[in-house]
Amino acid sequence: MICAISGEVPEEPVVSKKSGLLFERRLVERHILDSGKCPVTGEVLTMDDIVPVKTNKAVKPRPLQAASIPGLLGMFQNEWDALMLSNFALEQQLHTARQELSHALYQHDAACRVIARLKKERDEARSLLAEAERKIPLLSASEASAPVTNGKRAAEDYEVGSDGKRIRPGITNDVIEELSNCNTMLSAQRKKRQVPPTLTPIDVLENFTQLSSHPLHKTSKPGILSVDIHPSKDIIATGGVDATAVIFDRPSGQILSTLSGHSKRVTSVKFVAEDELFVTGSGDKTVRIWQGANDSNYNCLHILKDHTAEVSFFVVQAVTVHATNKYFVSASLDNTWCFYDLASGLCLAQVGEASGNEGFTSASFHPDGLILGTGTSEAVVKIWDVKSQSNVATFDGHVGAVTAVSFSENGYFLATSAGDGVKLWDLRKLRNFRSFTPYDSNTPTNTVEFDFSGTYLALAGSDTRVYQVANVKLEWNCIKTLPDLSGTGKVNCVKFGPDAKYMAVASMDDRNLRIFGAPGSEEMS
Repeated sequence: MICAISGEVPEEPVVSKKSGLLFERRLVERHILDSGKCPVTGEVLTMDDIVPVKTNKAVKPRPLQAASIPGLLGMFQNEWDALMLSNFALEQQLHTARQELSHALYQHDAACRVIARLKKERDEARSLLAEAERKIPLLSASEASAPVTNGKRAAEDYEVGSDGKRIRPGITNDVIEELSNCNTMLSAQRKKRQVPPTLTPIDVLENFTQLSSHPLHKTSKPGILSVDIHPSKDIIATGGVDATAVIFDRPSGQILSTLSGHSKRVTSVKFVAEDELFVTGSGDKTVRIWQGANDSNYNCLHILKDHTAEVSFFVVQAVTVHATNKYFVSASLDNTWCFYDLASGLCLAQVGEASGNEGFTSASFHPDGLILGTGTSEAVVKIWDVKSQSNVATFDGHVGAVTAVSFSENGYFLATSAGDGVKLWDLRKLRNFRSFTPYDSNTPTNTVEFDFSGTYLALAGSDTRVYQVANVKLEWNCIKTLPDLSGTGKVNCVKFGPDAKYMAVASMDDRNLRIFGAPGSEEMS
């Protein structure tokens, strides 16, 4: 009894009434369901035409391969090969799944980045829109006074009042509110701020020595009049007697850009912490705002000619940037200081009389931004309320022009330098509580500077000296004296690097910027 379909002994045999052929039940049922015909004769066949056959239980004979040891080994080998092929297929599927998962994760990460970038661009657009809305009243009020030509604002087309003075839009309530909010935020942060643990300790600073010297300006007109260090990047700016400003990368020792355009010496340079902006003041009575580019060059955005006194020596002596990084002040020997909007280059207010004998020789914002300190050529220090542009305090006692003013980070102390040395003022009680006379009467102190943490104070004249900052009652000790290696005896500028890791020093009649630091620190940086 052999199945007509499989050719093997059926487990459940059935027979066709029509053809009499024997089939395996499950095989013929499937064929009938599929075609409705007999698989052999092709005639119409239904399950009613199938009759089961009762037989004894048949034992299937053992296949030939399982009848001997070589046959068994062959079967095992075939099963092993099939297992290996199945395992290989599973590994291939796993690898494919991992690749698809990795690709999906990468797409997810890219999508998150795109979303973050779009959110940032949206926030920047909102900020620019708000800033533009804030500036619309200013620009409309000064439409006739601030025309722009090729990105540089002309100074000849200001609107003039009946008294012959230029009409300024003034510091609006919106600007005052912005300055006040910045003051509130910075004051609150200052109370919680601690001296950073990364600050250079005294024992390291005591070992400072010259690490490098860089000739940045022309040999024909040597002399560096101003130095500034970017607050977040390790780049240094210098202003020279040769009428150029130089942007210098300290780690690489390379000049990034030389800014030309001023016709006389560059007396003051200042970085703006945001937006790649840079400000210079010059003996040509102009202030320039520069915009950094991707290639490290700087393009002049605005030439500001608000200090236009007829006397040729009424030069712009100082520029100082507000903590909002949106405004700055320039101070001039014409006895005025100007409050500017950085983005537009618009002079919002000009304070003082463009005449008289007391020209401004130095200026600096208080860390909180609502107070401006200025020094004059008549040895007077003046403190101004920026919101009202009024003189709220006057300090005298110096001899000679006030060469520099510097506020401490805690906001309590003001250091000023002049021909007779350095004086420290307590802003809480408006009094002088300490004076340094480091040099003889023929050697002026050219600059004074607190470091960012308010821990150290540097002054310079015939050399550079660093003092440890104390309080009103305790002594301020000199912890390091750096010789003037230029040989001129006229150190003009000194600036502390981040965390006081190094000091940038420059002198009159010397074209070199000198970097002082701890031995070996140059290699580590």
